[in-house]
Amino acid sequence: MIGSVDPQRYAVTAVGIDRGGQWHSVDVTDLVGRPAAVGSGGVDDPGLAAAGPVVEPATAVGGIGSDAVVLPLLHGPFGEDGAMQGLLEMLDVAYVGSGVLGSALAMDKAMAKTVCAAAGIPQARHLVLMGSRSDGALIARIEAAFGFPCFVKPANMGSSVGVSRVADATTLAAAVAEARRFDPVVVVEEAITGRELEVAVLGGDEPEAFGPGEVIADAEFYDYSAKYLSGGSRTVIPAEVPPGVAAAARRLALEAFDVLRCEGLARCDFFLADDGRGLLLNEVNTMPGFTPISMFPMMAIDGGVPYPAIIDRLVELALLRHHRRGALAHRSSG
Repeated sequence: MIGSVDPQRYAVTAVGIDRGGQWHSVDVTDLVGRPAAVGSGGVDDPGLAAAGPVVEPATAVGGIGSDAVVLPLLHGPFGEDGAMQGLLEMLDVAYVGSGVLGSALAMDKAMAKTVCAAAGIPQARHLVLMGSRSDGALIARIEAAFGFPCFVKPANMGSSVGVSRVADATTLAAAVAEARRFDPVVVVEEAITGRELEVAVLGGDEPEAFGPGEVIADAEFYDYSAKYLSGGSRTVIPAEVPPGVAAAARRLALEAFDVLRCEGLARCDFFLADDGRGLLLNEVNTMPGFTPISMFPMMAIDGGVPYPAIIDRLVELALLRHHRRGALAHRSSG
């Protein structure tokens, strides 16, 4: 992303966070305005992120000026779950993407499903296991609701970490235990046979939807390895689906973006079920992959928005929201 930033328009200050949670100032002078070759390392490389001097979070982003915008290009807990967004709100700094509520709602798969169901957005059938208490009747509940195979996943996690495909009741307990390593709330969801489609949403008061694109995994499901390690999965943009299906995917993506209080950008993932149920919302990612070869920017580019223009629009939206919020009565009155 940094390679596509216009150095005549923006001054870039990069901060990396290492796996231990320490913040580092990162020198990206040689990267700004120079798009990297596909497959080359970037500022999100853990080694590069930890290469600079340690800085305090408040020092890194606080007091950086009224025209500054933070792009929190972070995934998972503490990055896209509202925690980072809350820190930036407390520091009164403009930032790209959804706010505290939208980030938290979309990140929590259980709550996102509850909110989307209330809005009538079609989804896969699912059960939610609360807290760490055991459910001795879980197998019976699953068999009554949708049966096996099914998927077990932590409510708050990303990149398919902690997700298991459960073929039958014999491996259910182990799958639940694995999910609870990452979150006490667990979602059990029916296995959908069909295609995986994704839609990019970009904008503020009147967002636009682009796509859909299609993910074709080289594994039984699109798990962490299929996403990042194997190299065999592929994407098709635009997806080869009937115009009516594409239009419906974009409409549902905009509905989900709205009801989950998303802002700026999101990638909405769907199943196109083989059993005739049509499109089913899987999840909404409020900070999707942002490299030039990630699905979100590629769908926007295919829809006519060049990569640098995506950055420009997100920065403008962040500043507009920040100025609007600064004018609210509870802020201006002290």
